[in-house]
This record gives sequence, C-alpha cells and structure tokens, in this order.
Amino acid sequence: MLYHLLYPLHTELSVLNVVQYITVRTAAASLTAFLLALLLGPRLIRLLRAFQIGQVIRGDGPQSHQAKEGTPTMGGLLILGAAVTPTLLWANLLNPYVWTAVLATLAFGLIGFIDDYLKVTRGSHHGLRPLHKAALQSVVGAAVGIGLIVLTQQGLYSTQLVFPFFEGLSLELGWLYVPFAMFVLVAASNAVNLTDGLDGLAIGVFTVAAVAFTALAYVAGHAVIAEYLLLLRFPPAGELSVFCGALVGAGLGFLWYNSYPADIIMGDVGSLALGGALGTVALLIKQELLLPIVGAVFVIETLSVIIQVGSFKLTGQRVFKMAPLHHHFELIGWSEPKVISRFMILAIIFAMFSLTTLKLR
Repeated sequence: MLYHLLYPLHTELSVLNVVQYITVRTAAASLTAFLLALLLGPRLIRLLRAFQIGQVIRGDGPQSHQAKEGTPTMGGLLILGAAVTPTLLWANLLNPYVWTAVLATLAFGLIGFIDDYLKVTRGSHHGLRPLHKAALQSVVGAAVGIGLIVLTQQGLYSTQLVFPFFEGLSLELGWLYVPFAMFVLVAASNAVNLTDGLDGLAIGVFTVAAVAFTALAYVAGHAVIAEYLLLLRFPPAGELSVFCGALVGAGLGFLWYNSYPADIIMGDVGSLALGGALGTVALLIKQELLLPIVGAVFVIETLSVIIQVGSFKLTGQRVFKMAPLHHHFELIGWSEPKVISRFMILAIIFAMFSLTTLKLR
C-alpha cells in the first residue's frame, strides 16, 4: 500500500523516486518485518501463556526436551503477521506473483493452525490425521498449480521445467505441472515441519534459505542478469524479492525469541506456512529443481525419517537412534546448541552453493 501511496508523489517530492526500486522496498520490507516481530513477540508470548497455549512434548523423544513442556506455541502467527504485513505495505499489489505467494503461505498456515489447535485442545502431540493433513496440503498445492497454468495462458509464466547445470535443457510439462506443483509444495511444507524440533533450528535454516531466494527472485526479474545467466526471465518475479525480504526479517525477529532456550515455538502454523512459502517462491521464479539444494538441510531431515521408517518396516531395524536426524545427534551426545549451530553452518554452505550454480551451465 505504501508503494502505491508514495510512488505517485515522486513527481512532487523527488526523494520518493527510490520507492520504485525493488532493492529499496525489499530492504524496507525486511526491516519492517524484523521490527514488527521484535515488538509484537513479547505481547504474543504473554497472550499465549494467558490462554495456556503450550507445546505438548512427545514422551519418546530426548528426555532433555521434557523441560520444554508448556512453552508457548503457535508462534508462527507472529511470523505470518510480521511477513505478510510488510509485503502488503511495500510490494506492488497489482503483481499476481505476490498474491500467489501470500495466499499460498496463508493457506498452509491455516492448515497448520488447525493442526496446532487440535493438539492444544486435546493435550496431545497428535493433531490432524496424516491423511487429512496431506489432503488439505494437496488441495492448496493443486490450487497454486492451476493458478500457474492460468498465468501461463496469460503469457506471465511458463510450465517449462528448467534443469540446473545444463544450458538450454528444459521439459515442457503443460497440465502435468499441476501435480508437480502439488508434490513440491507438500514436500516443502512437510520438510520444514519435520525440521522444527530444536529451538531456533527450523527458523534459522529457513531464514538462510529465504536470503538465497531473495537474491534468486531479484535475478529472475532482472533483464540483464537473467539474460547473462541464461535464466527464464519473468519481470513480475522480481517483486517476490520484497516478499522474500519480509520473510527474512520476520525470521530474524522470531529467532530473537525462538533461539535456545526458546521463549516461544512456531508450531505447525509456522512450519507448514514457511515450507509452503519456500516452495511457492521456488515455483514462481522457475527454480523448482534448485529448491532441494537451497533447502538441503530440510531434505536431509526428511530423508532421515523416510530411511528410518522404511528400514524398520522392511527389516525391523532402525538406522538412526531417532529420526528426524537432529534427534539422532542429540542422542549420541551432541548438545542442542551444537546441533543447531552445525546444521546452520550446513544451511549456509548449501545456500551459497545454490547461488554459484546459476553460472554453472
């Protein structure tokens, strides 16, 4: 809204001309989101405590986690509010990419909210049934996929699947892009959800990935850079930098209160929304196949669960002491802060590598 209010005034006040630049509005959105999260965090924590909305800890997890019982949860509401508000303030609201990303993020957040609500009211770590949760996620994924088909028909998008590392190699999916989008979004949202098991882990890794996607979104919408890097260019995609910047600011603000030992936990309303946001941005900027590299820590955590479950069902043996992988390292003696720090280092390395792949074609 501020973009639409301020920029028309640049003819009378020349300093407002900077509002047209995506980089300026991205920085403004990031700072606004950080300040919102920082200022509203204590109030939300007090409110959640007043309503006794606390985390229920699974009994079969690491015993050190039992002390976290009752920690205010559903902190994802803070992330969503701190990210969406600056996006609406600083982004071009006539841009369909922005609305696609915002609405998809809120839809996944709503699914997570329902899941968290059921957990709190039941006093259990079980919320939505896995099948029901997957079905709701698939519906949102299908809606995003169909929306992208509509944008393609309007010449604003392409259902081509572009392969990293290979110059000119792509695959036209057409309507098959809908189930592909469903898979990407369901996988991304669940991957972040599985990683959310230690204080500051999921939000820290997510924020690193969001920084990478801020740069990737800007590149995707920049004529000169996109042509130089041989990328598919869609001018509307650049506006997603503002959305991603807001996610970075909100993530850092939430990390202020979620860092070890956490004062608040994001819950599924946060983890599902953030995973959906990453997946949606990856689709919109045509970096679908780069997403597993940017979010490699999320992928590794998910694979550890798949391997653990598959091995136990097939052989009756467990590969890890506990899955997801961060719990395995806790049980072999790593302290929680050490696990978090080392996973964050990996996240930064993978994010940096993902950016270098843009020129490896």
